Amino acid sequence: MMKEFRKTNKLDHVGYDIRGPVAEEAARMMAAGIDIIPLNTGNPAVFGLYAPDFVEDALRAAVRGGEAYSDSGGVAEARAAVADYCAGKGIRGVRAGDVYTGNGVSELINIALQALLDNGDEILIPTPDYPLWTSVGTLCGGNVVHYICDEESGWIPDMKDIRRKVSAKTKAIIVINPNNPTGALYPKELLEQIVKFAYEHDLIVFSDEIYDRLVMDGGEHVSTASVDGADDILVVTMNGLSKSHMVAGYRCGWLSFSGCTERARDYIEGVRMLASMRMCANVPAQLIIKKALENPFSAAPLLKPGGRIWEQRECVWRAISDIPGLSAVKPQAAFYIFPKIDAARFGIADDERFVLDFLHEHHVLMTHGRGFNYPRADHFRIVYLPEVAELRTISGRLRTFLEGYSQQ
Repeated sequence: MMKEFRKTNKLDHVGYDIRGPVAEEAARMMAAGIDIIPLNTGNPAVFGLYAPDFVEDALRAAVRGGEAYSDSGGVAEARAAVADYCAGKGIRGVRAGDVYTGNGVSELINIALQALLDNGDEILIPTPDYPLWTSVGTLCGGNVVHYICDEESGWIPDMKDIRRKVSAKTKAIIVINPNNPTGALYPKELLEQIVKFAYEHDLIVFSDEIYDRLVMDGGEHVSTASVDGADDILVVTMNGLSKSHMVAGYRCGWLSFSGCTERARDYIEGVRMLASMRMCANVPAQLIIKKALENPFSAAPLLKPGGRIWEQRECVWRAISDIPGLSAVKPQAAFYIFPKIDAARFGIADDERFVLDFLHEHHVLMTHGRGFNYPRADHFRIVYLPEVAELRTISGRLRTFLEGYSQQ
């Protein structure tokens, strides 16, 4: 008799509910012929938002031109373009050799945390978070400590809570700005406080800035590595093209090291070694980076009044505000809104059951708040990438659903 093979024990403590049981149930329903509206994915192409022509032209040229040379760090042209982009963001001292390209930021999160964490090391991660950070940190043997982002303050990180949770075992702090799932945009003053805190406790700052070119209402994204004091610590900035240039499937991201790189030589060598083990990132995707970063704000018309993403944000925020029992902080960036639901009003003790019930009854797939490591069962995330007419239909379904909903 053959033995049964099981997952490793360490996976028992890893969760990734964005693609977890509710998404699996949606896939089963679709296989049965049921049309599902996928409000769980931030892939713009799913909703008819495609890469601009100059990106498609660059990709075709890359494929026709054959395979360019790429070492473990990436194609030289792409790395130089990222270094120039960093300089334009006010990040000082980034050279092409300080840049590593990856198959999306997701791969780079894996590499960066594997190179850093030993068993028992602690890492500060926001709640709510982009859950890959928590999952990878846990899988690498780290102890994830979640710090609070305060809804009452527009989902801004709570510095008092951060200070309470640091310890001698803490190695790094994660900043997700603009934020997924809340759409918050962090002010420069807050970033300066985080950088000062990291200096005081000798921490690395990982700054996930994948949505930095998708800001609305006249806001300005400030890169963590550009603020005062950032030169005195190590900052690892992560970014990519998947959202701003609508190329999610091409897997095109990068990280850059800045600040006190001399003190982190051993760690950076670990990143280099892990990057070498997977040979290199997707070469054709790397060959569109230079052209894309020469046109960084190609999505800007979509983000202004009258633009598609701006109008969709307005539509969904107003609709949520108008449904009894729901409220939401208006997002300033990205494609997401993180509504609060009056759990007592609807008797909700299980937010996963809430989104599953809505999926079954109205065929709309959303992600529950605890899927983003939020501690209470009273939030959920909506991706507002569908066009306004469809968002109005979805909002109507949600209103109808809640009129008679109760878990009690």
